[in-house]
Amino acid sequence: MMVSENIRMALRSMASSKMRTFLSLLGIVIGVASVVAIMNLGRSAAVSMSASFDAGGLNTITIRPRGNARETMVFTEDFSYTLQNEIEGIAEVLPLVSSSAIVRYRGEIAEGVGVQGVTSDYFASNSLEVEDGRFFTAMDNLSRRQVAVIGSELASDLFPAGNAVGSYISVMRNQARSFEVVGVLAEHDTSQGSSFDDVLFMPYNTYTERFRRTDQVGTYNIKTEDGYDAVAIADNIENYLDTLIGSDYYRLFSPATMKAMSDEITGTFTTFLAAIAAISLAVGGIGIMNIMLVSVSERTGEIGIRKALGAAPSVIRMQFLSESVVVSASGGLLGLVLGCVISVIGAHISGWVPSLSLGAITVAVAFPIFIGIFFGWYPAAKAARLQPMEALQRD
Repeated sequence: MMVSENIRMALRSMASSKMRTFLSLLGIVIGVASVVAIMNLGRSAAVSMSASFDAGGLNTITIRPRGNARETMVFTEDFSYTLQNEIEGIAEVLPLVSSSAIVRYRGEIAEGVGVQGVTSDYFASNSLEVEDGRFFTAMDNLSRRQVAVIGSELASDLFPAGNAVGSYISVMRNQARSFEVVGVLAEHDTSQGSSFDDVLFMPYNTYTERFRRTDQVGTYNIKTEDGYDAVAIADNIENYLDTLIGSDYYRLFSPATMKAMSDEITGTFTTFLAAIAAISLAVGGIGIMNIMLVSVSERTGEIGIRKALGAAPSVIRMQFLSESVVVSASGGLLGLVLGCVISVIGAHISGWVPSLSLGAITVAVAFPIFIGIFFGWYPAAKAARLQPMEALQRD
């Protein structure tokens, strides 16, 4: 009952001096809005970057041998099986070789086409679908058949009238070779990773023995098993390769590792900026203390009358402390609304997904209350110490 009465008295006091109330609120509003906006923007950036990494597949790891890796004689097709047997938690290792070529069908020519030699498991591993025809099979790979699966964009360029499946295209690198188109990929959503719409796929063995002879794998695409930590597996692979050949012969990329690093950097940077912004909260608290001291001086007579009528020091202290907390909490709520509006606008401008931080809401609620108590205690205690006669004479 007394608490609600103190809050009503605090609200009446705030309404009676609007300019003083505004000046009291201003520092808290700016401080809370700054902290909330920074923390929300940090969270929005983290969520957007996480979505990008998720699209790339957090359970994927890529190994790319460097140019000097040939001298190690390690990165062959058989190393796929070695790696899977040596490192726990690897579901599959898919070797890939790639280059570019000119592709022609009758009068239509496509230059600089990405050509990839892959195993038949590659399509299911990357969730690819055919719009027409089929994928090539493991038997196509073993038989080194000159068959190809092409992306939707490449199919449109070479076959404006359609009917790509069953046609023979000419793929030219050092010399022209004829490939039968057995499948056309469905259009791929580029927001979910790399685009395959302008790529030509051929069986891995066909590529290495008939299109461009090589015994070196260009890339290993690794999928981790469900329930395993992709970051830990990437570290294990690095340790294994460093021991086997050294770190100078390969590059390893893991979206999960990059996501962990990104989250750590974003979190640290956001906390640092929020800590700087929180300084304005302290400044706002000092402002509240000054205003409350003025309020105590202006209401000395009121304090004297209440004490003369029997009000205990604790009642007087609680009255002014409640007023300080109400002023500070009001500023916190206004700052929360303003900070959320700023963060949503900032996220849209930056192209991020707006996201609210639970920590920001906690700061907006808890910090102003703490500020109100901490900086309001001295004025409230000063009011409680006044003697009735002294207060009435001073008034």
